[in-house]
Amino acid sequence: MTSIIKLDTPAYVLRTCLADMRAPSPHAKGFTWPESGHVIAPDFRDDTRCGGGLHGALWGAGDASLFTWSADAKWLVVEVDHYVELDGKVKFREGNVVHCGDKASATGFLHSKSNTAAIIGLTVTGGDGSTLTGGYGSTLTGGYGSTLTGGYGSTLTGGDGSTLTGGYGSTLTGGYGSTLTGGYGSTLTGGYGSTLTGGYGSTLTGGDGSTLTGGYGSTLTGGYGSTLTGGYGSTLTGGYGSTLTGGYGSTLTGGDGSTLVFRFWDDSTGRYRIKCFEVDDTEVVGGRPYRLSSAGVLMPA
Repeated sequence: MTSIIKLDTPAYVLRTCLADMRAPSPHAKGFTWPESGHVIAPDFRDDTRCGGGLHGALWGAGDASLFTWSADAKWLVVEVDHYVELDGKVKFREGNVVHCGDKASATGFLHSKSNTAAIIGLTVTGGDGSTLTGGYGSTLTGGYGSTLTGGYGSTLTGGDGSTLTGGYGSTLTGGYGSTLTGGYGSTLTGGYGSTLTGGYGSTLTGGDGSTLTGGYGSTLTGGYGSTLTGGYGSTLTGGYGSTLTGGYGSTLTGGDGSTLVFRFWDDSTGRYRIKCFEVDDTEVVGGRPYRLSSAGVLMPA
């Protein structure tokens, strides 16, 4: 029984080659791709094993580790009317190379054909109210009120009121009133009134009135009236009137009128306790960093 899926309407496959157009895969044995036009595999096999055909990511969605990410890599878009489904990729007997360029041009070309898939390495700029979804390593830029979703290691920049969601290690920058959510190790920068949520080790910077929530080891900086919550060992800095909440070992710095809230483990009671300190000109001075000792005593950091 054949493993080939035949299409009524042609689809597009994204792949990369070395700078000299050779396929990087050891299975390809130095096969050289054309920069345009018809291409055919001399060793095609109608089975679901890797090798024996031409390979790529259907509609740009698949295993990003199979791509060549060097600056001089060639990115190809290939039109196909059949394929065999593999793990994280597809293979096919023949196709037509319709685009050859760098990451930005190839992924932009593919995105113009369909924006339904999370395209690996997608680099695209959308206008106000755009909805952009990119896969691993994408660079998405949207205007006012955009919705951007990027995979691992993506860079997302949205205008005022945008909603941005990035995977592990992403960099997200949103304008006034944006909502940003980043995975582990993300860097998020939000404008006035933004809501930012960062995973472990994130760095979050929010404008006036922002709400920031960072995981363990995060660094959060919020403007006037912000609400900041950091996990164990976080460093939180809030403007005038902010409320800062840090776990054990955190360092909190609040402006005048801010409230510093520390959560710590009390050995004498065998449970967590909360201690709150109002920033004024006496015991707690605005603009100075403080931490809580293991005994629950407020100390300058």
